[in-house]
Amino acid sequence: MNMSRVLFDAEKIPKVQPRVHGCHNLNGKIEWYTPKQYIDAAVAVMGSITCDPCTSKLAQQTIRAKTFYTIDTDGLAHDWSGCVWLNPPYTADIIRRFVDKLLAHLDDGSVSQAIMLTHNNADTTWFHKAAKRCTSVCFTRGRVKFYDERGKGNSPTHGHVFMYFGKRRAVFEKVFREFGWICRGVK
Repeated sequence: MNMSRVLFDAEKIPKVQPRVHGCHNLNGKIEWYTPKQYIDAAVAVMGSITCDPCTSKLAQQTIRAKTFYTIDTDGLAHDWSGCVWLNPPYTADIIRRFVDKLLAHLDDGSVSQAIMLTHNNADTTWFHKAAKRCTSVCFTRGRVKFYDERGKGNSPTHGHVFMYFGKRRAVFEKVFREFGWICRGVK
């Protein structure tokens, strides 16, 4: 039996769901939730979260955004406004579309502030686009330990970054400093 045929047979590779949010070990799990301390920090910076375009009803028990969209209601199909909390699905094509939409809403003025939480894939085009536009960045010390619907934490495979877009840079830097290394946006 040819071992390479067995190891690389496409039929034997497990299928991963296309909308993976904070996926751990390529298990295809869609919903991972951000710990409350980070949501509280975002509210401390922006004053409130008025829009969360990538969320779930369970996550909203913590986030409490005025307007929110789930995987079923598709945040990419709607306009965003106000103070946005954005923790997009971490698959390449989807995250790029969410970043592009955020930047377009910042350009047209409908989004006044935003905090985006993503993996720190600084080698990607979407990351560079966002870094060029953000006011400040917090590279986390350690990885954000997301949790599932039962409260069980995970061990992500990437480090994370918070990007702030808005005029309250000093507040963002003061509040988020406890989570990691702060640097100014590329602007």
